[in-house]
Amino acid sequence: MFKNKKMRLIFRTVVLAALVITTILALYINSLQDDPVLAEGDQARDFMLERLDNGEDIQLSELEGKGVMINFWATYCEPCKKEMPYMEELYQKYQDEGIEIIAVSVDKNKMVIDNFYNRYDLSFPLVHDKNSTIMELYQVQPLPTSYFINPDGTIERIVKGPLTLDRLETYFNEILPENNQA
Repeated sequence: MFKNKKMRLIFRTVVLAALVITTILALYINSLQDDPVLAEGDQARDFMLERLDNGEDIQLSELEGKGVMINFWATYCEPCKKEMPYMEELYQKYQDEGIEIIAVSVDKNKMVIDNFYNRYDLSFPLVHDKNSTIMELYQVQPLPTSYFINPDGTIERIVKGPLTLDRLETYFNEILPENNQA
């Protein structure tokens, strides 16, 4: 009887050790397969989402040749709300010079986003990342986070946190298509 208990203990220990080793190995392999962190100078990752204002799809790769600001935001984010009027003001000024804004909302409720968009009378494209797919693709944290993309599709600048009007205009000038730079 003592021998059976000892054998069971050895068997359980071996099984537990095998499970621990398998778990550690799986975590290690998984960490090797994670997407690398996006950095300035990297190629922007392409995506397509439906615009909330007109129902048309907007795809990042179709904007090649333009400077693009991708702004990740949410209606519950107070700093996000504060930078929206700056974005609208400069969009009106720079849209004809080759700058595009894609405002990616990570809110869960589309109606809340629509109400916000209409209340602020925004004209730049607004898309809804309802499953946080694009947010994960761009490894966004915290809100707001903005990516400034050069006309060739590379990331010029990543800004985590709110933008002032002056900083936003400086970043727009960095991504202006060459034929529009002063």
